[in-house]
Amino acid sequence: MIPEKETLTIEFKSDVKKLADSDIFESVVAMANTDGGDIYLGVENNGKVTGVHKAHENPLTLGAYIANNTVPPISIRTEILNAEKTVLRITVPKSYGSIAATSSGKILRRRIKFDGTPENIPMYPTELSTRLSALRLLDYSAMPVSDASVEDFNPLETERLRQTIQAYEGDKILLELKDAEIYKALGFVKEAEQRLVPTITGLLMVGRIDSIKKHIPTHSVSFQFLEGTSVKMNEDMVLPLLVAFEKLETFVEARNPGQEFEIGWFNVSVPDFNKRAIREAIVNAFSHRDYTRMGRVRVCVSDEGLTIANPGGFVEGVTINNLLTAEPHGRNPLLADALKRIGLAEKTGRGVDRIFEGSLIYGKQPPGYAASTSVTVSLLIPRSATDPHLAKIISNEQSRIGRPLAVNTLLILKVLRDMPRSSIIQIVSMTNLSEAIVKSVLENAIEAGLVKVYDSGRGKTYLLTQMIYDNIGNNALYVKEQYFDHLQYPKLVLDLASSQDYISRADVVNLLNVTSASAYRILKKLAQEGLLEPVNKGRYSRYRKK
Repeated sequence: MIPEKETLTIEFKSDVKKLADSDIFESVVAMANTDGGDIYLGVENNGKVTGVHKAHENPLTLGAYIANNTVPPISIRTEILNAEKTVLRITVPKSYGSIAATSSGKILRRRIKFDGTPENIPMYPTELSTRLSALRLLDYSAMPVSDASVEDFNPLETERLRQTIQAYEGDKILLELKDAEIYKALGFVKEAEQRLVPTITGLLMVGRIDSIKKHIPTHSVSFQFLEGTSVKMNEDMVLPLLVAFEKLETFVEARNPGQEFEIGWFNVSVPDFNKRAIREAIVNAFSHRDYTRMGRVRVCVSDEGLTIANPGGFVEGVTINNLLTAEPHGRNPLLADALKRIGLAEKTGRGVDRIFEGSLIYGKQPPGYAASTSVTVSLLIPRSATDPHLAKIISNEQSRIGRPLAVNTLLILKVLRDMPRSSIIQIVSMTNLSEAIVKSVLENAIEAGLVKVYDSGRGKTYLLTQMIYDNIGNNALYVKEQYFDHLQYPKLVLDLASSQDYISRADVVNLLNVTSASAYRILKKLAQEGLLEPVNKGRYSRYRKK
């Protein structure tokens, strides 16, 4: 029951000489301010169990003592473990509502060192804003910059703002306002001591370059263009967001070739990267980055695809696995709201849907966030070939229902196109969607005539329907995908039988993801054909290759 080594969420504490109470409080606070976890009192750093001191053997007393010496009081759980010697496990919850501290005023967090081992370190004032922002308790972009003034705003950038509202169909009411009124309406300024004080958002949007460098030294942008390992372009910039956006979009478009294919009577040119997806991805990087951290928004075009990365990990509650289903919320609400109102950002806050949609509607591989870390969000829109068959299926269905298909539906159609006869478990694994969402989408797709169910019970699999392939004029493709797996089953079973002494029905179930009855029929048929020889009979019969 005791882990082998320490991690970010596991800490060992020696208690042979009675660990100081202050050390326990500090470890609890550090755990709470990171990801929560377990502290094992009575275990050495190397994992050797030496036992808990008598003074700490009463878990109830220690729990109350910790709550009384942490601010806000941290409600831990304690449990006595009987290993070689008695160990006390202290389970610390992650602090969501605020930053935790000891009653003496110490604020700590955990981190992983270069050698892979964890440690507790102080949380510095600059990190407090980052933590509060991740918990959605602080909007750094709304903070006023006290030693700045409206003189730090560039009139040319204000005019660019008006042009952006016009070009991207933003809130037209803003165009009727004077400059000072626009600043107030978008939160670019706050009133303090009878004067208008710029906010972080205001300086980022319409500030002069020298003012941005002075007041927001963490802000910078870079564009890179790579061919293999050769760096063809590498430009770092400190610019107001609207100028930066225009430059980045221009740089990417100049390196965004496309291909043509037919949909109905029309030839459609499809670029490697969807223009709307590019815009949403860059805007997301600006609006969700952590402006308290040094770093830059990085846009890189390479042979693999388009990478857009920004400092600051995912905000609390958002992970790679729930990106498409989590309630939309950002790190900088005021900045995000301003970008929505001027028309640059998706008004519903579902910009990530547009990013995925830009690839999926043409049958391309979906974007991915696999390179993201706790301190960086990194998006890759891969270069991949257009699938004209799937693109036509999607186009026909959207025309039939009179609206775009949901991103979850597009993802599942893509999986079924690439992996015909997939099970729900396989689809869940490929899409990172919950089983409930996958089932709901499949039910609607079946009702719409897009998907057909095969087999029953635990062995259910799904395939795009014949109607879909009829609509794209490729019935032979449907027949191939419908029966291809079944034609391959005997060969796969014989290959498995050749690689081991015996093969059972359970082996075939695991190999082909079919029901037990289907596995029995395949084995029986191969035995009748003289390709397999039964070793014994009954439910647990085994076969070997002749």
